[in-house]
Amino acid sequence: MSLIAAISVGLLIGSIAGMLAGIFGIGGGIVIVPMLVFFLKFTPSKAVGTSLASMLLPVGILAVMKYSRAGDVDFRVAGAIALGIFVLAFVGAHVGLTIGGTWVSRGFGVLLLVVGFKFLLA
Repeated sequence: MSLIAAISVGLLIGSIAGMLAGIFGIGGGIVIVPMLVFFLKFTPSKAVGTSLASMLLPVGILAVMKYSRAGDVDFRVAGAIALGIFVLAFVGAHVGLTIGGTWVSRGFGVLLLVVGFKFLLA
């Protein structure tokens, strides 16, 4: 995959993660890591390292440094994800507050089922 395509997919992943973070309060492990594995074909280790890099300051620089030293971080994709999260988390928060708690709970349940089945069938 070309660098431009990978960064574009990273921006899309970050946008989806930002929207879901705004609605459900979730992000890296449940959203970003599976999408990096399935859409960009990252190894699980590289997906975790890149996800952590995209959330570097809030999660912790020390863990990112460890993954980076192992060669398991793509900082270009992480930056694109971070940009998408930054913009779409605001929109997601608005959506989550607008649709109400019942629909947020149901949506989160569906998301967990979809991700769970995807990993079970992988």
